[in-house]
Amino acid sequence: MKYISLSDDTVRHLSFYLAMEEYVALCYDIDEAFFLWRVEPTVIFGRNQLIDKEVNLSYCKNNNIATYRRKSGGGCVYADKGNIMISYITREYNVAEAYNIYLSKVVSLLKSLGVNAESSGRNDILVDGLKVSGNAFYRCNRKSVVHGTLLYDTDMKNMMNAITPATNKLRSKGVESVRSRITTLKKHLSVSIGELMKQIQSSLSDDTLFLNAYDVAQIKQIEKSYLSEEFIYGLNPRCSINKETRIEGVGEFHVQIETNKGVIKDINLIGDYFIKDELDTQLLTRLKNIPYNEDSIRIAIKNVNVGDYILNLDNENFIKLLIHN
Repeated sequence: MKYISLSDDTVRHLSFYLAMEEYVALCYDIDEAFFLWRVEPTVIFGRNQLIDKEVNLSYCKNNNIATYRRKSGGGCVYADKGNIMISYITREYNVAEAYNIYLSKVVSLLKSLGVNAESSGRNDILVDGLKVSGNAFYRCNRKSVVHGTLLYDTDMKNMMNAITPATNKLRSKGVESVRSRITTLKKHLSVSIGELMKQIQSSLSDDTLFLNAYDVAQIKQIEKSYLSEEFIYGLNPRCSINKETRIEGVGEFHVQIETNKGVIKDINLIGDYFIKDELDTQLLTRLKNIPYNEDSIRIAIKNVNVGDYILNLDNENFIKLLIHN
């Protein structure tokens, strides 16, 4: 597997690294590659999450914590210089297999360092039963991009205050707070974060691809898409119907439906669920301009497998999500 390296150690904004993984997926003919990065305090929220619901924006502003939206699904994440961020690009197009390959590599590495690590749930890595890594996924140019964090020595105060997870999500996991669910690798390792990064790179890669000034310029062009207000705030529309629910094994959903005279005019699904294929243009568009009732929705998705678009969600639960309280 190739390691993707920049020509210097400049710490860039998180949006640059998101654009960098997208650039590699778009422009390089590589079977499997990864790179490591770190950022100043930042909150990154999923493609379909409601910002005001997931992020304490006033705390972030007062404490110089940047905020960005990513193109993958999943939940809200806090990152700082005490985190190791990993971006993994692979030709493996099957979402479950891409996750399995990535998670098994990281878990095996941690075990080789004497850490009692295991993969768990949809996208987590646990150490002694506590979360140390969360990861998300999206597709780009017929490749899979998995990205996530390894908590090494994160600022817990900032994490607790910058991210405001839904109370029912915590309750569903049987805990009272985020702190009780997580641990950091510093508690389990004697090496520094820099040494750990070197070990990850040397253990997982057998070759290095060095990006040049031209590559960086192209990455900065892609980065602009992550910085536009339309991308950051465009998924927070007004709506006439608001519903919130959690489906075990799938994720949290905040359903927003705008109707006019009983007809669906707009529909938006916000949450930390995982997207397998283009949701808005291939699935949700089927529901626009039809009556807002169960029969009409059932007919609209008759020849569709919702699970092809939202990981682990079947058609019946999708209908219940939209219609039932």
